[in-house]
Amino acid sequence: MKWFLISLLVIVSGIRNAADAQVKSPDAFLGYPLGSRFTATDKVVDYFKYIADRDKNIQLISYGKSYEGRELLVAVISSKENMDRLEQIRENNLSLSRAERRELKPGSHPAILWLSYNVHGNEASSSETAMRTLFSLSEGKTKEIGGWLKNTVVIIDPCLNPDGRERYLNYFNGVSGRKPNLNPMAREHHEPWPGGRYNHYYFDLNRDWAWQTQLETQQRLKLYRQWMPEVHVDFHEQNYNEPYYFAPAAEPIHVDVTPWQRAFQITVGKNNAKYFDEQGWQYFTKERFDLLYPSYGDTYPLYNGAVGMTYEQGGIGAGLAVITIDGDTLTLKDRIDHHYTTGLATLETVSKNADKLVAEFKLYFERSVSSPPGIYKAYVVKAQNLKRIKTLAALLKKNGIEYAFGGERNARGFNYENKKTEGFKIERNDLIVNLQQPAAVLANVLFEPQTEIRDSNTYDITAWSLPYVYGLKSYALKEALKGMYGAPEERATPALLADKPYAWIFDWGSAEDARVLLALQKAGVKVRVAEEGFTIGTRSFSSGTLLVYRAENEKTVKGLTGKIDGIVKELKLTNYVVASGYVDKGKDFGSSVYRVLSVPKIAVLGGYATSAQGVGEIWHFFEQELGHQVTMVNIQNLDNLDINKINVLIIPDGTYEDDLPLRLENWVNKGGKLVLFENAISGFTGKKPYEIKIKEVIKDPKLKPARKYGERNQDDLSNTIPGAIFKVDLDQSHPLAAGLGSYYHALKTDDKIYEPLGGEWSVGTLKANSYVAGIAGKSVLKRLNNGMLFGVQKMGKGSVVYLGSDILFRSFWENGKQMFMNAVFLVE
Repeated sequence: MKWFLISLLVIVSGIRNAADAQVKSPDAFLGYPLGSRFTATDKVVDYFKYIADRDKNIQLISYGKSYEGRELLVAVISSKENMDRLEQIRENNLSLSRAERRELKPGSHPAILWLSYNVHGNEASSSETAMRTLFSLSEGKTKEIGGWLKNTVVIIDPCLNPDGRERYLNYFNGVSGRKPNLNPMAREHHEPWPGGRYNHYYFDLNRDWAWQTQLETQQRLKLYRQWMPEVHVDFHEQNYNEPYYFAPAAEPIHVDVTPWQRAFQITVGKNNAKYFDEQGWQYFTKERFDLLYPSYGDTYPLYNGAVGMTYEQGGIGAGLAVITIDGDTLTLKDRIDHHYTTGLATLETVSKNADKLVAEFKLYFERSVSSPPGIYKAYVVKAQNLKRIKTLAALLKKNGIEYAFGGERNARGFNYENKKTEGFKIERNDLIVNLQQPAAVLANVLFEPQTEIRDSNTYDITAWSLPYVYGLKSYALKEALKGMYGAPEERATPALLADKPYAWIFDWGSAEDARVLLALQKAGVKVRVAEEGFTIGTRSFSSGTLLVYRAENEKTVKGLTGKIDGIVKELKLTNYVVASGYVDKGKDFGSSVYRVLSVPKIAVLGGYATSAQGVGEIWHFFEQELGHQVTMVNIQNLDNLDINKINVLIIPDGTYEDDLPLRLENWVNKGGKLVLFENAISGFTGKKPYEIKIKEVIKDPKLKPARKYGERNQDDLSNTIPGAIFKVDLDQSHPLAAGLGSYYHALKTDDKIYEPLGGEWSVGTLKANSYVAGIAGKSVLKRLNNGMLFGVQKMGKGSVVYLGSDILFRSFWENGKQMFMNAVFLVE
C-alpha cells in the first residue's frame, strides 16, 4: 500500500472529490510547494486555523503562548462520530487514567494518538510535516485514513517551540541565497550562538517534561494531562548525515517500562520499517536513544501509561538542501516525506490496535493502584524547609502525583542521607507520597534513591531523585503509608513585641526570601546578614538570616515600617519582629557577625564562548523566579566593565579564551565579585593571582585490556559520567553554605575536581566515598574524591566564587538555587 506516498500527488493533480476541493493543500494556501522554503511559524498557525474553519471534524485548542507571545495550539481530529462525542471520549479516557474501574466494550473507545512537532526550533522539517499531515487527515483524506480515524483521535501540536523555530528561520533566511548552497561549509549550514534549538531562555524543552520549569511546557502539560493519550510521538531531527531513527528504543530502558509498552514499540517499528523498505530509505532502531531520563517526550508519556516514542530524521544544519557525507543530496522535501510516512504509518498501527491499547492503558493504572512498582511503597520528605516543601508539592501536583501531609507517628524506612534503614518520627508537615495511586510509576521514578540501570551507555543524566534535588531529609518505606492532612500547617506570624521594633528578621532559604532582599534594597533599606545562628526565646535562626535594624534605617528611609509591611504583604511572606538587640543564644545584634550586605549590580556573560543553556539557566532564574532584571553582556565588552555599574559578574559554563582572567583581574581587585560556573573555572586554573588549581590524579600504570575491533564504537565506561550525584561536605560557617546544612548533593556531569584553596575558603569538598547515585565509571570515581568542588577566594577588594557543578541544572535542581543565591547576595 503506497497511499501515503501518492496522496499529495493525487491532491495536487486534482483527482479529488467535491469535499476535497473545499480545502486548500499547504502548497495552495502558502503559495509555494511545501519543502521549497521554510514556513514562518505564524503561517503554520494560520494554516491550522484555515483547515479547522472548513472541516467540522477538526477542533482547535489554543493552550497558551510562548515567552515571546507566539500562539501555542493543537488540532484534534477524528471521525464525525467521534468528534460528535469528543468530550465524552476525553472524560472516559481520563477516568481510565484515574483507575476508575469500568467495562470496556470492543470498539467503544478510540485510542488517542498525540503527535508533537518541532520541540527543538532548528529541527525545522517537523512543522512543515505537521501541515501536510493535518491536510491528509482532513477532508482531503483517503479511504484508509477515514477508516483509521474511526478508531483513533489524533492530536497534532505543530510547533512546541515557536520562539526557537523563528530564531532559526530568521537566521537561515538572512544568510541563504537565491538557491540552496549544497556545500556543508556554507554558512547557512552553521548557526551562530545561541542557535534555534532552544526556547526564549535557551532551555531544551525536550528535557523539561517532568520539571515543567518553562512556560511552554507548563501550558502544554496542563493540556496533555487533560487528555492522557495512549500513544505519543515526538518528531525530531538529528545530524543530517544520520539515517532515520524510529522505535524500538535502545537500552537502558527503565525497569518500570512495561512489557506491553516495549512490545508495542516493536510493533510500530516494524510497520514503519515496511514502508521505508519499500522506498529503500535508510533507518535504524534500538540504538542511541534510550528510555531512562524521565523528562523526555518519549519517557514522560511512558511513565504516564502511554507508549512514548521519539522519531529522528537526519536534518539539523541541512537547511533546504545539503550534500551528506555519503555524497547524497538531502532536501527539506525528503525530510518531510520521511516524517510524514512514519506519522501516518503510526496512525495505521494505533488504529489497528486501538482496543488493545486502551485495554492496556486501563490495566496500567489499575496495577499502579493495586501493585505499585519497585521495592518502596511510600516516601516521606521531612519538613526542614516549609517553603521548599511547598515547591516540591507544587511540582507533584503539576505531574498528577497525589500526596498528603503526615500526623505524628513512628515509622521505619531507608534514610537517603546515610543509606541505612532506621526508625524515625513523622511530623505534622512532613510530605508523604503513597505509591498506591494512579501516578505510582512516575512517582516511583522521581523518588527512587537509585535508578536501576541495565546498560551504562545512556543519552542523559542517570540520577535525579527528588530528595537529593531538593536537599530535604527523606525516607523510603517498604510499606504503604497515607498522610492525614491535605495541606501543611502554617505558623502564625509572631506578634509585635513593642511599639518600636528593634529589628525585623527574615528567613533565608528560598527564592521568595531573595525577592524580599531585592525589594528591601530597592527601597533603600540597609539589610544585614547573620553569619552565625542565634536564638530568641524558643525560635532559632540559622546563619544567612536577614535583619533590618530600625534605628539605622529610619533616618534615611521615610515611612520605614509601612514600606516593610507593604513588601511583606505583597510577597506574602512571614517575618519576625523583635524589641531588643539582645539574643538568648548566640551573638547580640551589635556584633560584627551581622554584616551589612552590599547592593548587587549583576551582569551575566553571554555570547559565542558561553554555553547557551548555562546562560539561560541564570537568566531565567533572575527574571522568572526572582523577578529581577540583570544585565546581559557580551564577552567583547568586558574591557569596559565599570565597578560602579557592575559589581557582580557571573560567567556561565563555557570555553573561554586564555586572556579572560587577565582582563578581569583589575575589576576584581577594585571590589568586583566573579562567579564562575563549571568549565569556566578551567580558564582560570593555574593563573596567578587566581588560586584555583585542577587536582591531578596519578594515572594507573596498568595497561588497558585489549579491545576488539567490533567494540570500537562503544564508550569507555570507566571514564563515563553522564550525570551522577555526589555528597559534598560543606563548611557551614561560610556564607556560601548558608541554609544548606552540613552537606550538599551535587549533580556532576564531568570529572573535574580542584585542589583546596590553601589560605582561602574551600567551602565544599568531596571526600572519599562521596558517590551517591547514578552512573560514574571506576576511573571517574577515583578522581572525584578528596578535593574541592566549591570555593571562595578573596582577591584585592573583591572575590572569586568557584562553582564546580551546575547548581542551576535545567532549573529543577532546587537545592542548588540556595547556593547560587548565597554566592550572589551573601558572599563578600
